[in-house]
Amino acid sequence: MDEKVMVMAAGLGARLMPLTGEIAKPMVPIVNRPVMEHLLALISGCGFRELAVNLHYFPDAIRDNFGDGSRWGLDIYYSVEERLMGTAGGVKKCADFLGSGTFLVVSGDALTDVDLRELLEFHRERKAIATIVTTPVEDTSKYGVVLAGEDGRVEGFQEKPTEAEAISNVANSGIYVFEPEVLDLIPPDRPYDFGRELFPLLVEAGEALYAWTHRYYWNDVGSIAEYQQGNFDALDGRVKVDIPGNQVAPGIWVGADTTVNRDVIMTPPVCIGDRCVVERGARLLGPVIVGPDTMVRAGAVLYRGIKWGGGYIGRDASMVGSITGSGSRIGEGAVLLDGVVLGSGSVVEDGIVIDPSVRIMSGSVVNNEE
Repeated sequence: MDEKVMVMAAGLGARLMPLTGEIAKPMVPIVNRPVMEHLLALISGCGFRELAVNLHYFPDAIRDNFGDGSRWGLDIYYSVEERLMGTAGGVKKCADFLGSGTFLVVSGDALTDVDLRELLEFHRERKAIATIVTTPVEDTSKYGVVLAGEDGRVEGFQEKPTEAEAISNVANSGIYVFEPEVLDLIPPDRPYDFGRELFPLLVEAGEALYAWTHRYYWNDVGSIAEYQQGNFDALDGRVKVDIPGNQVAPGIWVGADTTVNRDVIMTPPVCIGDRCVVERGARLLGPVIVGPDTMVRAGAVLYRGIKWGGGYIGRDASMVGSITGSGSRIGEGAVLLDGVVLGSGSVVEDGIVIDPSVRIMSGSVVNNEE
């Protein structure tokens, strides 16, 4: 395909703190691969080749990971924003790259398997100047919702309405198709937003702005709960992604150079990364994800847990419905209860019990000292 794609990867991911304390949101792992990596695989699989990626927060980590894009058959151009330019402002900054043809814009931190070719076909059939991908949602208060007529033409918007106030139950999903003349409507050199500024302007001017409500999977990974759900949905096959590792049994994936003791109990779905060691008597009761280079010591229990790569889970320690960042170390007999989120590089000392829903910032040491 000749159309170019813009991937928005400059956001801070504040609602995923403390997981995003030392990592950009597009780099948070979904089944041991950055969420943006799943997106690049989708873009490539839909036949696109040239894309721009805007950067701001931890830009080098994104650039170093994805390089020139050739691993996915892509050619990536990077645009670094010293100050955030907003969704539309970031696209305007890449106007020279995007050129004079139809182009797509995709949020780099959402998990989806939307068919971008089908989206493009809808856009062209309607001769739209812009098309917004919309997703039916249960809780409208977390999203900007879109009101459209039966033919899909957009008539209005609401920003995070309550259920009683909502005029629609379909959310703006941060995936768009634009004709190049839209770029002329975006002011240069200042922050500018699609949802709050450009789209209302198009509606007011009577332009052909359409909404395409899809039937595919979409999760904006906008909160800790949605991040956890996205991982578990990927394990359960609710979203089409490539799960790394060798599927050694139905619903159980084990990475390269990983050793799992034969006395380990695993109930699917479970994904274990590369170069891990899981010692005797450990129990991995799915859905469970263990990142690469992790040691799971004897007798440890993981239930509905996500452990990012590096560090270890100590002997007889337990993770129940909790998430721990990269390089985290959980001491012998320690317990992380439901909803605990532990930032990267943190240490939980032996025997510590962390109460439900506690969030601990990156680099912390949790012990019995006052």
